[in-house]
Formats: sequence, C-alpha cells, structure tokens
Amino acid sequence: MACPNLNADDNTRGPYDRVLIEITAYVFHYKIETPRAWQHAKAAFLDALGCVLETLNQSDEACAFIGPTVPGTVVPNGFRLPGTSYKLDPLKGAFDLGSLIRYLDHNDAFPGAEWGHPSDNIGAILAIADWLSRTSVSRGEQPLTMNTVLIALVKAYEIQGCFQTRNAFNKVGLDHTILVKIASTAVVSWLLGLSESQTLDALSQAWMDGAPLRVYRQSPNAGPRKGWAAGDACMRAVHLALLTKHGQPGAPTVLTTPKWGFYDTLFRGKAFQLPTSYGSAVIENIYFKIHAAEGHAATAVEAALEVSQTLRRSDISIEKDVEHIRVRTQEAAMIIINKQGALHNSADRDHCMQYMIAVILLKGSMIEAKDYQDDSIWAQDPMVEDLRKRITMEETKQFTLDYHDKMKASASNALQVSLRDGQVLDEVLVEYPVGHPWRNDTLGLVRTKFEKNVRESFGGQKNEEEILRLASLTEDDFRKLGVCDLVDAFAAADRGTCQKSTAATEYTSLMQRQSAFGNNGGIISQNGSLRQCRWWPWLRRRGKH
Repeated sequence: MACPNLNADDNTRGPYDRVLIEITAYVFHYKIETPRAWQHAKAAFLDALGCVLETLNQSDEACAFIGPTVPGTVVPNGFRLPGTSYKLDPLKGAFDLGSLIRYLDHNDAFPGAEWGHPSDNIGAILAIADWLSRTSVSRGEQPLTMNTVLIALVKAYEIQGCFQTRNAFNKVGLDHTILVKIASTAVVSWLLGLSESQTLDALSQAWMDGAPLRVYRQSPNAGPRKGWAAGDACMRAVHLALLTKHGQPGAPTVLTTPKWGFYDTLFRGKAFQLPTSYGSAVIENIYFKIHAAEGHAATAVEAALEVSQTLRRSDISIEKDVEHIRVRTQEAAMIIINKQGALHNSADRDHCMQYMIAVILLKGSMIEAKDYQDDSIWAQDPMVEDLRKRITMEETKQFTLDYHDKMKASASNALQVSLRDGQVLDEVLVEYPVGHPWRNDTLGLVRTKFEKNVRESFGGQKNEEEILRLASLTEDDFRKLGVCDLVDAFAAADRGTCQKSTAATEYTSLMQRQSAFGNNGGIISQNGSLRQCRWWPWLRRRGKH
C-alpha cells in the first residue's frame, strides 16, 4: 500500500522507497561466491547468444526490424550485433539483441506468480558492455571482461526472478517485461559507472514509466510484439540510465506516493512481496528451454511425443481413430496458452498448447521453432486445425499447487487419448521437463543446443571453431575474456541482413552428445525421477517484506 505518512497533496520530499534502496545496495555490494552461479551464468549467456543465431536463421519477421534505425548510420565504437555485421548505437543494439534473444520463445525462463525470461536482460547488458569496451580500447584502455558481464547477468536474473516469485503483474493486466526494464536499469547503471544515488534515480525513472499492457500476449490480440517487448524494455533501460548519467533526477517515492505512485495507480494498492535479501538463487535455479515450447507446455510436448510414439506402435490413425485428447495442466497454462479458434501468426501459434500437441502428434517428432512460422507446412495443414478442436485443456488444482510449491517445483502436464471405438489409452504424465534445474542432463543439453545453433549459422567458417573454443573454456578462463573479443567472434562479416539457414542438422542426434558443460548437480536423474532436493533450501530461509 501507499506510504501511510504521505497524502496526495503533501509536497514533502521523503527518502527513496525501500524497494529501490535494496535493489541498489544489492547491485553495488553483493559478491557472487557459489561455483554453481558462475557455471549457470556462463551457460545462460551462451544459450542466449545461441537463441540470437537461431532467430536470425528462422525468422524473416525479426530480421526485418534489426539494424540501424537510419540505414547507413555509422556509430563510433558501435555495438557489434552478434550474427550480423551491424555496428549499432547502444539503444538500438539493446533493442535488437533483446528482441533476437526472445523472439522465438526459446530462451531460459523462471517460474513464479509471474512467469518471465531473465535472459532478456542480456540485450541491455551486452550492448552496453561491448560499447563501453570498444570505447575504452579506442582510448588505449583495457576493455571490460566477461567477468563484469556475468556479474551483471547474475544480478539482473536475481532482481527479475525475485519479483516474479510472489508478484503477479499478469493479474492486473501488466506485462512482465516491466521487470526486464527494472533489472536492466539497475545493472546498466552500475556498468555505466553511475553512483548509488544516481542508480536510485534511474530506477525511479523506470518505475515512473509504468508497464506495457499484457494484451499482446493474450487472445485475441497475441502478436509479434511479444517477441520484441523485451528488446523494447532493454532499450528503455539503457536510455533511462544514460539520461540519469547526464543529470536527470528521480522520484524517491515513485512506488508509495498515494494516488500517483505505482502501487495505487497500477498495482491495486498492494505493495510488492520480496525476499529479505537478494543472492544468486535465480541463476542457480533457472529453467533452460531445450525444446521450442512455451514454458508451461514444456512437459506437455514431451508427453505428446510419447503419445505419438505409442499411437504409431499400435498402428492407431490420428485422423480416423482418435476421438478426443484430454490435457490436464496448471492454472498458468490455462491463462497463457489455452486457445480456441483461428491462430493468426507465429506468435499466436507458439502460445497455443493445442497447436504444439497437434503438430507433434502429426509429424511424429518434437516441435521446432520453424514449425510455428507462417510458411511452415504445419501452419497451413487443415489436419492440425482439425486435431486442435479435439484437444481440450483443464486445470488440475494439484498441478497448480505443485507449480507454486518451491520444494516441488514441477510444471506438470498429463495427456490422455480417447479413441472412437470407446477405448481410453493410459494417461501420460510428465512433471519435470528437460532443462529443469534439478535434472542432471540439463547443462549438457544446453551446450548441445548452443552448438547446433552455432553450426547452423557458421558451419564451415572460422567463426565456428573459435566460438566453440571459447565456449569450452573453464568458467574462470571465460570470465577473463575481453567483452569485445568475444563479441567479435560472433560477427558475420557478410551478413548485414539475415536469411533462413539451409545447413540444419538433426536436433535429436545432437541432443545425445555429451558436452563440456558438465553435470549441473541436479536432483532429477536423466529418466526424470526425483531425488533429494539439494538446491532449493534457500527458499525456506527467504521471507518477505
């Protein structure tokens, strides 16, 4: 609620809101100590750049808006957008990189009352870090190292994830990318050398912006803006930090001022519920997306693949024999990805669980990012639409409870097929998807996903060998790399625009490779069985304001 000591007409200037003070103190003073945090930070960074390359290969729609706002613009010491030859100013660089990371909905995620994607913040972090590094080198100074980038990454993940845990922006119609703007503003301010006082100012500016509406993620208006909304948040964060650096003041009680503050205006008078302290738990427990499916459908697509294999082994025709498919799921999936009626674009398709299941059942293999695109054969197939009509979703309350229970931390989906002859097949239940932080195989699969994206973009080029060499460095050696040196390895000298890759390799065979990412200390074995929890006790210790 608003501060009880203030009223809407009182012009007394109070101290900064506690939420902003604690974020700033964390960004400036917290020391990252756990090996798991560094290990996951490196994996998350490379996974995000792999998602950039995948978007450049798969989405003509995204490729159409990247590059200089004014064609031909030359930016001194500009940010080199990975996978292209563009050299951009830090604002457009943050927008483009954040958008490319997010566009295909294949980057990492973190659950809670609000589902979000902390790797979105890398758009702002890397654009600023690379620009600052190139500026330093041009002056004969040393560039920033990846150590600085990974520190900013861990802290941006933590800020965003801690807000997501207990604060449902979706319940008030607001989009979760406001948290990208907040987290990115905090760490970009630190990267730019702002003081703690200036960082408070910048954070208040970010909250003063308010939040975009969630309408572009929901029926009937879901569209491609959901793919570049994170890039927009990254760009805004960079702009606000730069404005503050040049003297713009903040608004100390931006959250708590009665009537005009964020709480009263946009959050129904409620205060945020946050942990007693920030640490590195979010990066240590991030969910990596191995399959190209919205997070709440990750277990559904695995269940659908198993169902598909069962139907084929039993010689059951999907078109002729399947009467109905029942999906039991969590509340969040019902809100976000339960859709009936026509699907209007790729953004609509990748947020429709029925579409994902239908495509997997018909093709007999896992859905991929390209299967959502307008030119995909599945987007045009009437059998997909016919099968979608036979798939119904319903919430199972226990699944919702387990999803929010951090000691369970599942994302369960269950599929059951009924046949036209009256037979009902056994239900297929999957609780923990590949990529879950508790699974032992997660980091190896993340590495394989990254290697696939690199090879599809740079196969046969010198970049491929150099990128894979750098990715194989230990965490300590990786952190010593100069930022612009790493970014240069991802540059495509002849690629000012992008086109879809024709050098795709079989994803399923690559997924079987072991990788240098190593065992992630998970608590779910490769076959999905649950072992004793090792990585979530922190939640028992974390209170709220």
